[in-house]
Amino acid sequence: MKKNIFPKSLKKGDKIAIISPAGAVDANQLEKGIKMIKNKGFKPVLGEHLYTKFSNGYNYAGTEKERIKDINWALNDKEISAIWASRGGYGCQHLIQHLNLKNFIKNPKWYIGYSDNTVIQSYLLNKGFTSIHGQTIKTSSFGVTDESYDLIFDILKGKTPKYSLKSHQFNREGNIEGELVGGNLALIYALLGTKYSYDFKDKILFIEDIGENFYALDRMIMSLELAGVFKKIKGLIVGGMTNMGDEEDNKQYEESFDEFAYKLISERISKYKFPVVFGFPNGHIKDNRPLIIGGKVKLKIENKKVKVEF
Repeated sequence: MKKNIFPKSLKKGDKIAIISPAGAVDANQLEKGIKMIKNKGFKPVLGEHLYTKFSNGYNYAGTEKERIKDINWALNDKEISAIWASRGGYGCQHLIQHLNLKNFIKNPKWYIGYSDNTVIQSYLLNKGFTSIHGQTIKTSSFGVTDESYDLIFDILKGKTPKYSLKSHQFNREGNIEGELVGGNLALIYALLGTKYSYDFKDKILFIEDIGENFYALDRMIMSLELAGVFKKIKGLIVGGMTNMGDEEDNKQYEESFDEFAYKLISERISKYKFPVVFGFPNGHIKDNRPLIIGGKVKLKIENKKVKVEF
């Protein structure tokens, strides 16, 4: 099996491009993140349309043409060493048919983001390049831990993550390793059947999501089953399931790790025998610890503890 390409490690003074490939942002929403990049010894370089706004039923960070221009600049500029998405939202699907990797292939760089950025990460992995599924520059309304960002900088500097977790009642024990694919469930679902979808065969799948009704969550899990995904994967990691259910449900389920959502997923995959980790700290949550999409990950799931190691 061909090994996916890890971008080279960053050194002090390297430039990190900040772009808005999807939803619009205001400058004050990125101040903390930009300052953090500087404090870590790197140089933030702002995309031309980082703060541009365009509304067409949704508040995008510029027109499709403007967002395509920014991401292709960041991917191919020789002076840029990493690309960090300002936020997710919606809009990355507009870009993938127009991505240009001509110089990127010669000089691969880390792409950092989550949520809607799953689309970009799936595209990059299909071309053989790893990326970081981690916190965007814009922090969420519920905040983000300093460690969530520190761990991203560790990866940028060449240190791969190792995590130890408490067990969860829905976990299924096992000891496996394989390539990690996935990200936001809604986007994995949206790409099914397209040439931009992940190759799930013998992979370990990660999923997370936010703000979906339970019937919509069930629909997406059912679509993965109908597409044969669960017959192909070696294991499953389930991260944050935040603000799931309708408004009435959310009065009861307000935790990032929604137990009803976990129960629904657990029941749907009960006929499959692969190992499963529930409650991994990645997603639309405060403790959003990065994962390497396309990286080789080892899972050791025991009765009382779980180890996830790249």
